[in-house]
Amino acid sequence: MEAAQFEDHLNNLFVSEDSIPEAFRISEIHQREYLVNGEMKPWNGNVHQVFSPIYIRKQEGLKQKLIGSYPLATANEAQEALDAAVHAYRDGRGEWPVMSVAERIHCVEQFTGKMIGKKEIIVKLIMWEIGKSHADSVKEFDRTVEYIYATIDALKNLDRDSSRFEIVEGIAAQVRRSPLGVVLCMGPYNYPLNETFTTLIPALIMGNTILFKPPKFGTLLHYPLQQAFQESFPKGVVNLLYGRGNVIIPGLMQSGKINVLTLIGSSKVANELKKLHPKVNRLRAVLGLDAKNAAIVTSKADIPLAVKEVLTGSLSFNGQRCTALKIVWAHKSIADEFVSQFSAAVSELKFGLPWDAAVSLTPLPEPDKVEYLNGCIADAESKGAKVVNANGGRSVASFFFPAVVYPVNSDMRLYHEEQFGPIVPIVPFENAEEVIQYLIDTKYGQQVSIFTNDADELSELIDPLVNQVSRLNINTQSQRGPDVFPFTGRKDSAEGTLSVTDAIRSFSIRSLVAFKMTDENKKLINEVVNEDKSNFLSTKFIF
Repeated sequence: MEAAQFEDHLNNLFVSEDSIPEAFRISEIHQREYLVNGEMKPWNGNVHQVFSPIYIRKQEGLKQKLIGSYPLATANEAQEALDAAVHAYRDGRGEWPVMSVAERIHCVEQFTGKMIGKKEIIVKLIMWEIGKSHADSVKEFDRTVEYIYATIDALKNLDRDSSRFEIVEGIAAQVRRSPLGVVLCMGPYNYPLNETFTTLIPALIMGNTILFKPPKFGTLLHYPLQQAFQESFPKGVVNLLYGRGNVIIPGLMQSGKINVLTLIGSSKVANELKKLHPKVNRLRAVLGLDAKNAAIVTSKADIPLAVKEVLTGSLSFNGQRCTALKIVWAHKSIADEFVSQFSAAVSELKFGLPWDAAVSLTPLPEPDKVEYLNGCIADAESKGAKVVNANGGRSVASFFFPAVVYPVNSDMRLYHEEQFGPIVPIVPFENAEEVIQYLIDTKYGQQVSIFTNDADELSELIDPLVNQVSRLNINTQSQRGPDVFPFTGRKDSAEGTLSVTDAIRSFSIRSLVAFKMTDENKKLINEVVNEDKSNFLSTKFIF
């Protein structure tokens, strides 16, 4: 894009209300109720106004668009939700935890059908609340539905394997998975539907009861689903939490009644919450946390391929992904060429508003993000780096055009901090040991991507790095999927493992019923099984 064309497009990025395509316009949603204990509770207290990252051009200038509001509840309402979840679980004797696997699956299928009916409004709210493109918002919704069905299939397979008895040394046992209790579920704003549901649905389908706090951005989009939760699950099984996290969450943790903490967000927040729990041995944590995933472009890399993969890996959804490539190491022998080709590729990315066709770069939802990114660039420039791509770091209101920063070194914030936004720091290196040592020293350990066509270069990196990160990608970007693969991290990047199968294990524990193979016991067990007297002790096969 030519300089004058870029300038014009940037200055006219945000449009007037009547210029928004009719299909993507949104009416304000002012939520005045929330789901607790099977009821939609009315709310007459304070509310939080939701402003979109999309600005509207008015006669007096650019103004953020108000798209709605939601309850700003207090610790009292949070306690009410906790009481409902505890009562619904009832020490493992509630309707939901003792329900058969087949019945729980039916409830989740019923919910999913109702959720699909809300697709249009949810997709629209993802766009308006976090600035995600229409194509990616649709993809997030569809992928979430696919994940739910994959979870159902995985649980069916697991239950089929459990629908028999094992006999060892004269003792027979049936081993099944049972729930853990009350789960506090908090999802991230960058994938407010998908990443939230990759923990909420497995926790729910395994028989746990749920306290669900929507993310700070992407809150309203969960409102259309509350009726589906209410109609699909027993009273008190799913309860919504609203309010400021630092007001409502500490008391829940201090109660000692939370059995599982699942959080996708900051390791600092996770550490603080875990410390509040008075019974740490009872608390299970399933956490997806910070990451500073590295790309390593070696001397024998296919540079055009590396440019293509790093471009997508570092700047999809403006780099606001925990799986994004957030630092690039380029071998000195090819660094200049890589930087040149990469910078040119960044300049070709289409930027605009979420409804624009084929748009790659959109406004940022965090109010202070542009200021933070500018601070990172200023720090790097003061220590010898430069923004090397045309128009890098240019911004207007909530939009920030990606900045390629080179050469980055260990004195700079971008070397250490997870920028979680559209800045790509590039570090030149001379030998593999420099990169290996960086990944040893960093507090993060999620993924790394290696770009090379040389087996010797690759083997030099594989063995030491698989012990530093949880996933090593060869000639491709870092990513979560496919969802059947384990998704976790080392160090401060994760606790527990998520994938379709791992997640249902993370939110449950193996329990067994065992007995000696005496005639009396065999008669007794046959009576229980044949007359369907127990949901746990059963040989029913789910088709």
